[in-house]
Amino acid sequence: MGNEVIAIDNLNDYYDVNLKLERLTSLKNFDKFTFLKIDLIDKNNIMALFEQYSPDIVVNLGAQAGVRYSITNPQSYIDSNIIGFFNILEACRNSYVKGKYPVQHLVYASSSSVYGLNKKVPYTVNDKVDKPVSLYAATKRSDELMAHVYSNLYFIPTTGLRFFTVYGPMGRPDMAYFKFTDKMVRGEHIQLYNSGDMYRDFTYIEDIITGIVNILNKLPNKDGVPYKIYNIGNNKPESLIYFVNTLEKCLLKEGIILQPVTREFLPMQPGDVYQTYADIDNLVQDFNFKPSTSLETGLGHFVKWYKEYYLTKKA
Repeated sequence: MGNEVIAIDNLNDYYDVNLKLERLTSLKNFDKFTFLKIDLIDKNNIMALFEQYSPDIVVNLGAQAGVRYSITNPQSYIDSNIIGFFNILEACRNSYVKGKYPVQHLVYASSSSVYGLNKKVPYTVNDKVDKPVSLYAATKRSDELMAHVYSNLYFIPTTGLRFFTVYGPMGRPDMAYFKFTDKMVRGEHIQLYNSGDMYRDFTYIEDIITGIVNILNKLPNKDGVPYKIYNIGNNKPESLIYFVNTLEKCLLKEGIILQPVTREFLPMQPGDVYQTYADIDNLVQDFNFKPSTSLETGLGHFVKWYKEYYLTKKA
């Protein structure tokens, strides 16, 4: 039968609003899907939303994302990632106070960025994460700590998901793979930081979705507190050079570009880290699930979508 889904977003212009609207268009045929334009920082509307719909499960994927953007626009991160998440926590707590339809599980997006300057890899959820290198990372770690407080004090089940470099069709245009594609299509050279000597645990969007769905109906428990954190990554860091080469091959195969592009090698940027690498042992143990989409397959799907959306529809 499927569950009723109420989705909210403020549809801000951090990136192309048309892409956000396209995602909503793809969902409009689902009878049990409802979209409401609400900002997370609007506490009154958030409270009213919970009062009206009494959700059983809350999935908070809304946040101001991006590492470099947090350096030049810090206020938006405090608003969305701290105040916005606090409003969600308060709405969940209020559902327990009223005692009518308490929220059964809050699942929220964290980030691999919380690992900051950690040198040991792979990153495990038991590692200390007290050395963030961006405000974005600091806000996501703050979310984890606030969730723990609410789980500990009010016994609200919360599960945090540390996503590792998510990519795929309909993704964010500010992500590196999207920017690289745009530049290649225009015949421009691409810039590789730290001379391309960087590694990322790229995770395809469908693996992320599968992970979230698996986790929704399993309530967390850690040392008697209904709180848990998981890494969701491919458990296989790939070099930036290999990533760009693979993307280029996919674009050439689809006939989107006709020749390879030149690379410009630059120093490491503020807020960047050398490597991300997810230890997912607890994810495998608790859910018998491991992200498995290869970079070649995932980028192939993205390139086919990019061709259809940007080059065919708009031709």
